[in-house]
Amino acid sequence: MVALNENDYDEISALSQFAFQYELTEAEFQKKKEEAERHMIFGIKDQNKIAAKLHLIPLSVDMNGISMDMGGIGSVATWPEYRRNGMVKDLLSHALHKMKENGQLVSYLHPFSVPFYRKYGWEIAFAKKKYQIPMERIKKNWNGSGYVKRTEAEIATFNTIYHTYMKKFNGSLIRDEKWWKQRVWKNKPLTVVAYNNEHKPEGYLFYSVKNRVFKVEELIFCSLNGLKVLLQFIANHDSMADQIQMEMPENDNLPVLIDEPRFEQKVSPYFMARIVDVNSYLKQYVSQTRLQDISLQINVQDDFLPDNTGTYCLEEVDGKIDVIHEKGISESNKGISCNIQQLTTMFFGYKRPTELYELGLIGGNERDIHILERLIPRKQTYFPDFF
Repeated sequence: MVALNENDYDEISALSQFAFQYELTEAEFQKKKEEAERHMIFGIKDQNKIAAKLHLIPLSVDMNGISMDMGGIGSVATWPEYRRNGMVKDLLSHALHKMKENGQLVSYLHPFSVPFYRKYGWEIAFAKKKYQIPMERIKKNWNGSGYVKRTEAEIATFNTIYHTYMKKFNGSLIRDEKWWKQRVWKNKPLTVVAYNNEHKPEGYLFYSVKNRVFKVEELIFCSLNGLKVLLQFIANHDSMADQIQMEMPENDNLPVLIDEPRFEQKVSPYFMARIVDVNSYLKQYVSQTRLQDISLQINVQDDFLPDNTGTYCLEEVDGKIDVIHEKGISESNKGISCNIQQLTTMFFGYKRPTELYELGLIGGNERDIHILERLIPRKQTYFPDFF
């Protein structure tokens, strides 16, 4: 196991292009290389040649209003002659231990196979709702108050709108300037900002129009008025497009606003997540929680990172919640029992404790489930980014 560096980048890129079946121009290669400057890249070599590699991307996410360090796993690849030798398992283990050292309490990845990554503790924690909307369905007067402006506004404007919108959700990326430039605007989408009559920005839209399809790359708004102004803008493309494609949060309610809502709507699982350091995560998670009469024991099983396995006692003291970690699973059968995957989905807010209890995926009693329901805010997860 070695840390790869700039001198290895030609080999790193060659393996990525082979594994993910794409080809880069020289300009695209340089952009990818620049993007990878923030990555920690680990590899396994055979006779001084890269056999397998993994990229660890240091990022931050919003967890119930708290900024939490996250390790993004990407570009995991192995040359075919080395596959099924446990190299990816070793890379994932190394990356998780490195994340724990770095204080990255959670990890995200986009899976090529959900069952594969479940074996190592990741679980689906984000989904998207995909719409295919006939243009005629949104052709109406949306009664928005304001106007749109085609713009290359400063990142600060987009960031303000984005973070205001994301307060409704859990687990979203805290975007920095490099991320906006290198990832969000990577394909140079068309851009408009919605302003109200007081000239304050209330939303933005990244989009493209091609082959009579209006494709929404990103639609973000901080008010209903901002949404209506942007929908009016989309509707004004009726002479250019017959269909609208967009991806929104799983709990999005746009169909409720449309007179004829019978169009294609599909919810698809998206990113997986994993808690890396359960003890530190729980302590940070409850650090701003103010609840009375909280006394709960959570028994966690983590086969891939055994340091997480143990009993976590959450006790309210003077309005604040203390977390005490005891190694090993309690034999008393008290409290909630779950694996690392279900712990992650619950505390992220992707699935509620009651749902998992009724499905037999976590153990416990109704009293403890009720306490856990009180402890975990009701916030839908949403992650519109990709790596």
